[in-house]
Amino acid sequence: MLVRDAMSTVVLTIGPTHTLRQAARLMSARRIGAAVVHDPDTCGLGIITERDILDAVGSGLDPDRETASAHTTTDVVFAAPVWTLEEAAEAMTHGGFRHLIVLDDDGPVGIVSVRDIIRCWTPARRTVAAAG
Repeated sequence: MLVRDAMSTVVLTIGPTHTLRQAARLMSARRIGAAVVHDPDTCGLGIITERDILDAVGSGLDPDRETASAHTTTDVVFAAPVWTLEEAAEAMTHGGFRHLIVLDDDGPVGIVSVRDIIRCWTPARRTVAAAG
């Protein structure tokens, strides 16, 4: 199975000046765990995750004053839609993260998460176990 079969095509893109509270509200409303941060003035594309927001708030930072840019991962590993789920899982394991932005030639087309991969693998594993 390929990344394009598992990825979420709901890609929330925010700007670097969004506050953490704004980012959290948008992510919560869409029931997603990560947002693409687009900053054309610096690094281009980055990612902010629910964990980034939790870490900031948990350390006492003000979610109404902290901006996404201060908590964005800019050293991002991107996936291609034609990667296998095994390749995506290996990249996540190697990098220690749970989300990959999926890019094609036109830019972000999705995000694949550990949860997406597990969702795809679980039914296949049940079928194999039941047949054995």
